[in-house]
Amino acid sequence: MAVIMHVDMDAFFASVSLRRRPELRGTPVVVGGSPRGVVLSANYEARAFGIRSGMPSGRAKRLCPRLNFIDPTFDDFSSVAKGIVAVFESVTPVVEAASIDEAYLDLTSARHQFSSPYAIGEHVRAVVCDEQQITCSVGIGPSKFVAKMASRAAKPDGLIEVPPQRVADFLHPLAVETMYGVGEPTAEKLHRLGIRTIADLARTPVGALRQTLGPHQSHQLVELAWGRDRTRVVPGVVERGVGSQETFGADTEDPAVVRREMLRMAAKTARRMRRAGFLGRTVTLSVRFADFRTLSRSSTLPSPTDVTDEIYAAALALYQRLGLDRARVRRVGIKVAGLVRSDRAERQPFLDDPEFGWREAERAVDAAVGKFGPKAVQRAVLAAPRNWVAAMGHPGQPDRERP
Repeated sequence: MAVIMHVDMDAFFASVSLRRRPELRGTPVVVGGSPRGVVLSANYEARAFGIRSGMPSGRAKRLCPRLNFIDPTFDDFSSVAKGIVAVFESVTPVVEAASIDEAYLDLTSARHQFSSPYAIGEHVRAVVCDEQQITCSVGIGPSKFVAKMASRAAKPDGLIEVPPQRVADFLHPLAVETMYGVGEPTAEKLHRLGIRTIADLARTPVGALRQTLGPHQSHQLVELAWGRDRTRVVPGVVERGVGSQETFGADTEDPAVVRREMLRMAAKTARRMRRAGFLGRTVTLSVRFADFRTLSRSSTLPSPTDVTDEIYAAALALYQRLGLDRARVRRVGIKVAGLVRSDRAERQPFLDDPEFGWREAERAVDAAVGKFGPKAVQRAVLAAPRNWVAAMGHPGQPDRERP
């Protein structure tokens, strides 16, 4: 059964703009529209006065004389959107950006990394809030439509998961005009037929709707009323890369702790690549510091790989070249780009390669983890106490001869 998550930023443009004007938090704010023009976005305090995007600024000001205007900064919007996508891609490679402020994520193969889909949703919300200082609403369900409806119901700053057996219980009490894809003209037509709720629509024979809505829309709406949506999550550009990132619970100056987390991120990234059927050549290390500065460095491997130790070795070399001297690190991330399908990739063999190496060993580990859970098989260095890791120095050094 598919597990789909829809993530929708809360008043995205207004929330991003308020990071530059924190003194306006809690007051009605719109982005754009001043002194003439239209409103680009309104925060929830402004929406309480009936202000909506696309509204003329003069009308917005009449609705709320205390309204504050912020000029848009599109570079900020783009930068934050890229950061949010990076969070999504740290969970699953199957991400479909529906717009700059919302996306669908297919969690079907990623849920084994967390205790539950709900835990993935909470993780995404927490990281987006921590890294970008904005909130988002999350819906989880067995289809894109149900996930979208759930995220709408969760707004603002909430999370709703709808398991397959509860789809009808969740959808049917809702008004038909709340359905994604049902605009005001369609809602009026349904009301004239006596259809007020999604339950009414679900129980209406398709034939009774055809004369009013036509055969295609009639069939589609009844299907959606039961939560049946066969559209799949389609990644925009899969080749961008696969990555993982982790924000430390507390900023750290300890290189051993940073290296251990790098190894963990390399392992997570490699596992996701194998699951998605990709190899990659370009390894990128990103390090965010306590003051929110971020450094990124990349290197290209001689041949594509999905092996943890090869990815980690490249990232470790990049980290060492940064020459950090007791810098306080907030987050580390590893991403692999230059992706090719594993069944089409050509790997350069080495003369001393064993018949079975790390790649085969990691595939065996993947099978065990898939069957028994994420802690079934772990590297000792990742399960070890912190003082033991520090004493070991550089964990996870690649050794191709001993898988």
